[in-house]
Amino acid sequence: MRNKTATGSRKRWYIIRIIGCIMAVVGLYACGGNRPSLEPWHSANLTEEYSSDKSDEIQTFDDYRQLEDKLFAQLEDKVYARTETGLDYAFVRYSSGSAADPELRKPNWNHSFELPTDEPVGGVLLLHGMSDSPYTLRALGEALNKHNYWVIGPRLPGHGTAPSGLRNIIWEDMASVVQLSVKHLASKVGRKPIHIVGFSTGAPLALNFTLDALEGNISPVPSSLVLISPAIGIHPLAGLAALKNGLSYIPGLGRMAWLSIQPEFDPYKYNSFATNAGTQVHRVTRSVARRIGRWSNSGAPKTFPPTLVFLSTVDATITARAVVESLLRPLGPHGQELVLFDINRFVANDLLTINDPGPLTAKLMADETLPFTITFVTNENQESIQVVARHKDPFSPVAPELDLLGIAWPTGVISLSHVALPFPPDDPLYGRRPPDDEGILFLGQMAIQGERGLLKIPYDWLVRLRHNPFYEYLESRTVAWMKRAGENQSAVGETGN
Repeated sequence: MRNKTATGSRKRWYIIRIIGCIMAVVGLYACGGNRPSLEPWHSANLTEEYSSDKSDEIQTFDDYRQLEDKLFAQLEDKVYARTETGLDYAFVRYSSGSAADPELRKPNWNHSFELPTDEPVGGVLLLHGMSDSPYTLRALGEALNKHNYWVIGPRLPGHGTAPSGLRNIIWEDMASVVQLSVKHLASKVGRKPIHIVGFSTGAPLALNFTLDALEGNISPVPSSLVLISPAIGIHPLAGLAALKNGLSYIPGLGRMAWLSIQPEFDPYKYNSFATNAGTQVHRVTRSVARRIGRWSNSGAPKTFPPTLVFLSTVDATITARAVVESLLRPLGPHGQELVLFDINRFVANDLLTINDPGPLTAKLMADETLPFTITFVTNENQESIQVVARHKDPFSPVAPELDLLGIAWPTGVISLSHVALPFPPDDPLYGRRPPDDEGILFLGQMAIQGERGLLKIPYDWLVRLRHNPFYEYLESRTVAWMKRAGENQSAVGETGN
């Protein structure tokens, strides 16, 4: 009798689970069905995109750029040619001749770019983030090139074309392009230092290459890393994106392939975000975190390249705690530094801010177990908009050094954001003021008021800061960091000889 009861209970539980799964699928379908309709740029299959399966035929960076030319020709045929034109499409990225058409901007920074120099002091590889384009690190690349660095900004697979490009890529495809790019840089600068800058998801790609090089699988080991808003420690629930993406292959659930479907009006960044893109961010961050942990505990010689990290204390994508515990603490005392940008304490009000980063920041600044330098960029005091940098050495409980930076918080800005850090205030697309040419699309600081629900643009898109008022500080620190790392490498080389 007891066995029959148990068997019946198991059957009922099995039926409940089946019903639950069906309801979940129906619920997901309903959510997807309420979303905007899919456009050609959501469904185009761009077969000329690079993948690691093509590594036998695409062996150099020049090969990659030639394939990229074919890819953009295919984009023209499969997306632009199928998108209408006219006033109703004046701000549609894929409408030829629209204000958002990147082909009207010369050069089109969606393409991979290379900035050579006659007598390079070293090479720099720029790795943009997920759903971004090479434009993200353009300003920093041009600045470094003026300091005689040979600079490469590859377009990572799936990017710079159509949002559909992110539906099928894997992060290993991007890692393969990183290897091609470093190999190309090395052929241009010889044995001179090579540095890697990684923004957001570009950061774990930079770390992945570095770990491969330290293990002797590839070369050279980078002389230094600069990581901007690094995608480290993404929320564990991001792993569920793989399940959601799998549901998209069920007939009628195609919209499950998208975490977000938005109008495409940004010439250099996708607004729609593929579910698979979230999966790949989760995969690469987990892989790199595990590898850093193993490297830290391996007992191998600790020769990790000096790493400079820039991070806003408020970031909707990552947290300072994750960067500290999953990256900087495991790397140990080997010349690492974290630059934290605080919120604007002059205007911040506890009644208005939801999560004040102050307690965590105070804890970090007082933690004498941290093996890396912290530079805290914050108000001189709560009654001032002037900004200072407070420096705390490794294993120190105090921050005795204070530098007056000669800069101030702009009116109306309460904090930086994940996306803001690599863009200068004079950026022609995302900056503080629009360019003089009124015919050029401007997506920077906008003052738009009215009733909610009127615009197709998400509210959080309008309020999120997209440029860095302290960009000059970030740039100068980056240049100085690479110069010092290069000098140290040269000194070690001379000693070795």
